[in-house]
Amino acid sequence: MEKYGLLGYPLGHSFSKNYFNQKFESEGIDAEYVNFEIPDIKEIKNILKENPDLRGLNVTLPYKTQVISYLDELDEDARQIGAVNVIKFKKGLFGKLKLKGYNSDIIGFKQSIEPLLKETHKKALILGTGGASKAVYHGLKQLGIKPVFVSRKAGEFNITYAEITPETMEKYTVIVNTTPLGMHPNENVCPDIPYECLTSGHLLYDLLYNPDETLFMKKGKERGAVVKNGLEMLLLQAFAGWEIWQKRITNQKHALKHHFDNPIIERTN
Repeated sequence: MEKYGLLGYPLGHSFSKNYFNQKFESEGIDAEYVNFEIPDIKEIKNILKENPDLRGLNVTLPYKTQVISYLDELDEDARQIGAVNVIKFKKGLFGKLKLKGYNSDIIGFKQSIEPLLKETHKKALILGTGGASKAVYHGLKQLGIKPVFVSRKAGEFNITYAEITPETMEKYTVIVNTTPLGMHPNENVCPDIPYECLTSGHLLYDLLYNPDETLFMKKGKERGAVVKNGLEMLLLQAFAGWEIWQKRITNQKHALKHHFDNPIIERTN
């Protein structure tokens, strides 16, 4: 039996364990997925030593950056983003184990948002500067959109919420929320942007997926904007991670439809 797992701390919020174990069961795959909840990234050495049957790892907060120093190689996307959420185990020279890091967040985000983009979508505001925002930034650039970070504090590479003017909103017609504002159970809050400036030409994308429709999305919909949550991105990045481990190239959109038609996800609040 092959083993896969999730590296992070804490892990009570993660959907990965249920998702992959139900996937393995429903598809007859002889594998298991376990959580490695470690308070210090240094413990990854013990995990590798005690689990010789490991074939791959997902990585979540707070180790997406810290884990890089323990890897032998980085995929180009992961290198540019500076964060890893998928580790592939490879056999190197003389059977020596090699670890290569990837970032499937950028894959999931790009595939999820691309069908919604129009020629008028040339510039984007990224709300938040956390780990996920970096994958969004590089994903938008690869899609030909010029992104700008927005943060509460002034910085060399971002603007502040106070600096978002009506003129800014007119130019930046894609807005991506990468902050936790609006996530269950705090559903009555949202990022502080001038929602009254939104139009039907705007696209609002929220990386959150619980609740299904955040206040950020509701306010956009009221102004005629196109809105979307992050559930599809979550699924697509999981599919991408599995394909990285298995060296498989499939139509992820087709696979996603299959999973929505035959759901195996247990959502948690």
